[in-house]
Amino acid sequence: MEFGFTGAVSVRKFDGDDHRLTHCMKAVDFIIEFKGKYLFVEVKDPQDSGAIENCRRSWIKTFTSGTLDHNLKYKYRDSFLYEWGEGRAEKPIVYVVLIALDTLDSPLMLSRQDQLRRILPISGPGSRSWVRPIADGCVVLNIESWNRRFQGCPIRRRVPSVTGEQFS
Repeated sequence: MEFGFTGAVSVRKFDGDDHRLTHCMKAVDFIIEFKGKYLFVEVKDPQDSGAIENCRRSWIKTFTSGTLDHNLKYKYRDSFLYEWGEGRAEKPIVYVVLIALDTLDSPLMLSRQDQLRRILPISGPGSRSWVRPIADGCVVLNIESWNRRFQGCPIRRRVPSVTGEQFS
């Protein structure tokens, strides 16, 4: 996939070894800073041309069943805690889980999104809200819905061809 970040102030690949806490903390893939907010972005690409079909089917089953939610929860929480500790969580944060799967439909995206909002938890314990929520929002998107929502940061899928890479 190719990401365009023309509308962003800065973009950091966050899930590498740079934060030196990979032994005890999970991390989202990217932290994208805009003038008024941050996007914490986790990317899953089961349609990657290098993925083995059995692994792809297994991943889709794990995602649709909700089993992956636990992992996604900790990726956000640990990233938030790290950024908060570094003094960089001063703007509203939206957690975006990008699932690059053409067959991902709106009902499934909404189901996973609702579950993630509940288990993070975004607004606080039970009926009582936190003074400061840990996220301003949480969305699960496919490439098409990402491109509609974040027009300044388009995504295109690279399609391997016999003569070289092309884009779809």
